[in-house]
Amino acid sequence: MKPTVLSSADPGYPECLRERLGKHAPRRLTVLGNLASLARPKTALFCSVRCPGKAILGAHDVARKLRDEDVTVVSGFHSPVEKECLRILLRGRQPIIICPARALQKFRLPVDWRKALDAGRLLILSPFEKRPRRPTIESARERNELVAALSDEVLIIHATPGGSIERISNLVDHWKIPSRGVASMRTI
Repeated sequence: MKPTVLSSADPGYPECLRERLGKHAPRRLTVLGNLASLARPKTALFCSVRCPGKAILGAHDVARKLRDEDVTVVSGFHSPVEKECLRILLRGRQPIIICPARALQKFRLPVDWRKALDAGRLLILSPFEKRPRRPTIESARERNELVAALSDEVLIIHATPGGSIERISNLVDHWKIPSRGVASMRTI
């Protein structure tokens, strides 16, 4: 399957990106998979790379609950906890939107994603066209903003104080996107 490009002028381009990101909204999105997932309510999933054990245990429970409730989850699925949540979500039937912090050119689709992609319940979406080929700090920041802007609600498993997920938490608060079952420190 070859990625396609969705222009900001295309009818399927998410309006929420223009509304929330304004002039910083990507002019094009490179996509692979089922675009119908964009029309569903979406829960963004974030977790800092460093995460306390208690939050990790809670993340497993939350991922199973999201899967069982047929919730469409959007995330970069980059941190270890996010990757573990993806592993759990892939066992379900609900749509999943993965936003890598890199271009999809020469992107090697992991074997465990193929079944969901073939079933039409996986969408891989990137705001990057040709570069970067590997995630960078800047591309991860842009990706996280895109994930937050796409969402209807946000679940932050853990945000390290002063880290990039705390910054996203502040942005989500500014956009008044509701949180899904998180405490005031945005840690479950």
